[in-house]
Amino acid sequence: MTENTSAYAQAGVDTEAGDRAVALMKAAVSRTHGPEVLGGFGGFAGMFDASALLGYKRPLLATSTDGVGTKVAIAQAIDKHDTIGQDLVAMVVDDIIVVGAKPLFMTDYIACGKVVPERIASIVGGIARACEATGTALVGGETAEHPGLLGDDDYDAAGAAAGVVEAEDMLTPDRVQDGDVVLAIGASGLHSNGYSLVRKIMADAGLTYEQHAADLGATYGEALLEPTMLYTGPLLRVLETPELHGAIHSLSHVTGGGIAANLARVLPQDAWTEVDRATWSPLPVFQHLAQVAGHELTSLEGAWNLGVGMFAVVDPARAEAVAAKLRTEGMTVWQTGVVGKSARDLAGFEQGAKGVDGGAVRLVGAYAS
Repeated sequence: MTENTSAYAQAGVDTEAGDRAVALMKAAVSRTHGPEVLGGFGGFAGMFDASALLGYKRPLLATSTDGVGTKVAIAQAIDKHDTIGQDLVAMVVDDIIVVGAKPLFMTDYIACGKVVPERIASIVGGIARACEATGTALVGGETAEHPGLLGDDDYDAAGAAAGVVEAEDMLTPDRVQDGDVVLAIGASGLHSNGYSLVRKIMADAGLTYEQHAADLGATYGEALLEPTMLYTGPLLRVLETPELHGAIHSLSHVTGGGIAANLARVLPQDAWTEVDRATWSPLPVFQHLAQVAGHELTSLEGAWNLGVGMFAVVDPARAEAVAAKLRTEGMTVWQTGVVGKSARDLAGFEQGAKGVDGGAVRLVGAYAS
């Protein structure tokens, strides 16, 4: 160990631990690399051969960045870190598929108080497995040690990805027509949104993540760490099926902001829809947490997905074919609404969100028991 390295270690940064973490994650990351990835693993910059884009008439690049949010606090509380990586990939890549783009590559960033090689490798292993499942090359990343800013067991994870879509195939609200069918695609759980509310409910009720929840068949920690569903692969295969080409007009990833707001973002300004709650029963984790907190499920629709991870707005003539294809891909799919463009009173509808002047959406009816 050199004098400079020793001084750095005395300041709380262990570069040797970082090197061990890299060695532990190398195999998992390398499995995401196809021939398009140049330079291998560990370079200053990840390199991706874009010559495949020469086959596009007008390639549009899509990019997205996100993190896992305060869900990492639960992973840290029960010392389970192998699923957080999938959450990160899903939150980033499943935003890219919303415009119909195929993900190409991703990079990640993990900030921590202290590098524990096995923990970092577990996180990155989850990222790599999810990248592999979605056809995304993990071309680079960074692990940064922040002693004095973060506690030894604290960390946060973020990532960014890029994808490509042919201009004429890009999904936009402008494609949505009067009479289009709104399909809901089931969620695996809370995904990676609304965990500040989850943690408050747990704290207010005096519950710990190690406690067993009979209604959930697991400890709270295990149930709350259920990884985010990966929609990119199944949706890409639908988009690439010749007989279903053009059947999907828009997609919505139900993340922060809840159900109505995210669907409104992918409808044109002259469109509206009513989402029928009676078409599904919220997953047990939502019902259990709502009961613990004494909340009505309807009051949580702006915080949690309540069991809907994606919406697909589709051509009514091919809606059942799209649903059937998604079901063969392991997705749970059901019709939950129809798009209208006729004039009507929009009182009680949520209109647009996050700066987007979109359509109008409201939830109606009562949830199925």
